[in-house]
Parts: sequence; C-alpha cells; structure tokens
Amino acid sequence: MPGASPERGASERGPGPARVRVLAESAVMVALATVLNSIKVFTLPEGGTVTMGAMVPLLFLALRRGTKVGVAAGVVFGVIDVYFEPFVYNPAQFLLDYPLAYGALGVAGLFSGRVSGAGSGAGQKPVGWAVAAVVTGISGRFACHFFSGLIFFASYAPAGESPALYSAVYNASYLIPELLISAFVISVLVGGGVARVRL
Repeated sequence: MPGASPERGASERGPGPARVRVLAESAVMVALATVLNSIKVFTLPEGGTVTMGAMVPLLFLALRRGTKVGVAAGVVFGVIDVYFEPFVYNPAQFLLDYPLAYGALGVAGLFSGRVSGAGSGAGQKPVGWAVAAVVTGISGRFACHFFSGLIFFASYAPAGESPALYSAVYNASYLIPELLISAFVISVLVGGGVARVRL
C-alpha cells in the first residue's frame, strides 16, 4: 500500500523481524506491569489497588504500538492479574474486572499517531496528547469496573446510597491516584522522546 511503513507492512504480512519485536516488547511490558502491580501503595477491601504505576507499561505500549497491540497486551495482563488478585465471584464479573478492564487501557493507542508525530497536528504538543491518551485508557478501565460494581456489588452500598454512586466513588478512589501517577510518568517518557524510539 502506498505510504505504508515497511515495519507496519511486515507485521501485517505475518511472522517477521518487525512482528517478533512487537511481540517481545509486549511481553516485556506485560511482565513489567506485573512486577509494578506487586508494589502496592494501598488495596481496598473488595479489590482495587493503587500501585507504583502498574498501568504505565500497558499505556506506553499502546502509545508506541497502537490500539490493537495495546488491547491484546491488556487482556493478557488481566488474565495474569486474576492469579495474584482473585476477586472473582462469577464469569461475567471476571470478564469485566480483568480482561476487559485492562484491555480497555489499550484504547490509549488511538492517540499513538499524534504522540509519535504521525498524525495531523501531531508533534506540536505530544505530551498533551499523551495525557489525553492516559485519561481515555483509564476511563475505559473505570467504565468496566463501574458496571461490575453496579451489577455485582450493589449490596455493598451503604443503606440509602445509590449503588451507582457507590460504585463510582469506590472505583474512582483508587483509579484517580493511578491516573495521576500514570499521567506523570507517561508525560516524562513522551516529553523525553522515548515513545518515538523503535527497537
């Protein structure tokens, strides 16, 4: 296809050096996210943790490699995470709180072109686009946890409190700190030009 990058074309055709690099990078980022996820600032009683930037590797991967790779890596991480933090009550809740929630972080890849300088108007304020990507990805994760809480954990809401409000406040209480940590680290990485480095 005219205008397509050699790397992207190689990865689309099948196994090759470019595809192997993407797979290797994805594996490293998932492993790094797993390690960072074990460094906890605090954990809420019914699940939900503030970590030392566990979402950063997944968000950063999405910014570097795009939505498809980001979502796939997030799903893999979600399946791994349930082994270490098995807050599972039924299959639907598992899907919402683990593979779908972490896979949603991959939508940050929608901003990949703007952060890397390939999109229209990109390169002018890449850090701003990176922060927007972090907000978008974590908002996707929040939505999954919110609906999980609303559907499966409504009974935990205090008497007289809306289950929707309870779920929103509960999930925001750990995701907002995670968002701030992630936005700061991603801003430093993007500002330093690391997101544009191709291995």
